[in-house]
Amino acid sequence: MIAMKRIAITMGEPGGIGPEVIAKALSEEEIRHLCNPIVIGSVGIMKEAVKLTGVSMEVKELSEPFASEVVDDVEVIDIQSPVSFKRRTPSADAGRAVVEYIKKAVELALRGEVDAVVTAPISKESLKMAGYPWPGHTEMLAELTGIEDYAMMFVGESLRIMLCTRHIPLRDISEMIDEPIILKTIMFAQKGMDMLGINEPRIAVAGLNPHAGEKGLLGREEVESITPAIKKAKEKGINVSGPYPPDVVFHRAYKGDFDIIVAMYHDQGLVPFKMLEFEKGVNVTVGLPIIRTSPDHGTGFDIAWKNMANPSSMLEAIKLASRLKLKYKA
Repeated sequence: MIAMKRIAITMGEPGGIGPEVIAKALSEEEIRHLCNPIVIGSVGIMKEAVKLTGVSMEVKELSEPFASEVVDDVEVIDIQSPVSFKRRTPSADAGRAVVEYIKKAVELALRGEVDAVVTAPISKESLKMAGYPWPGHTEMLAELTGIEDYAMMFVGESLRIMLCTRHIPLRDISEMIDEPIILKTIMFAQKGMDMLGINEPRIAVAGLNPHAGEKGLLGREEVESITPAIKKAKEKGINVSGPYPPDVVFHRAYKGDFDIIVAMYHDQGLVPFKMLEFEKGVNVTVGLPIIRTSPDHGTGFDIAWKNMANPSSMLEAIKLASRLKLKYKA
């Protein structure tokens, strides 16, 4: 019998929807027979979440990630964070707690005691209030694992996206888009496809400007940076094409013409992605020495602790973490 993977799930923002969607996801029989999930967080808070959701599971405290065949409890490695917390609002206490959850999960993953990490949403404001410099999960995970280069891949049922740039103002994007960053992102797209086990993936690159620049008439980025990067990637044996007009390429990928799109900036890629995949989309950090996935939604403070949160994205994040591999071909 093949041993099921051990998946560490960080509890996320205590006052957000993380504990609730974790409890709901772990109550699904499919998850219990797919992997060994271990929550990294607070036993007390997870007990409250289980009570809120009414799932028929007990919360069991663990001191280390044991490998059971089928888990019938919500197993939690307690980080001794305060059970008292503010619901539906960020706080410094929450910021300090979530960092400890993440540090523990990364430590277990780097030691090989868990096979992957799934992170429930955290609040950037809570991190800031607690005095941490990271703008979010991805940057924190990169620092904790000693990695400088990484990329965000978004995986859904009908669309996959890789971003060249992330959280920067629109007015700065043109200056950020250059040949090296585009080539690097194409390479990361290939690695992401390797993680998913997709052989000979078809990678499409979106243009930055309307109509992909119209050969320089509507912008020079395609001519000076994007096309040269695509050419170099092809020389490395990567099956990549473009740049394609942004208003066309996402529809073509949706219809099945491409396996993944390299988007130039955050909203270019995530507006179509979230329109199609909002409830089931998953965020994957490519380039880390560990497997990390996350639901593609935020803390949901507006609906938190009301038993209203949809666990679909958390379910997909756990399932994807269970099948990803870190063997890269490129």
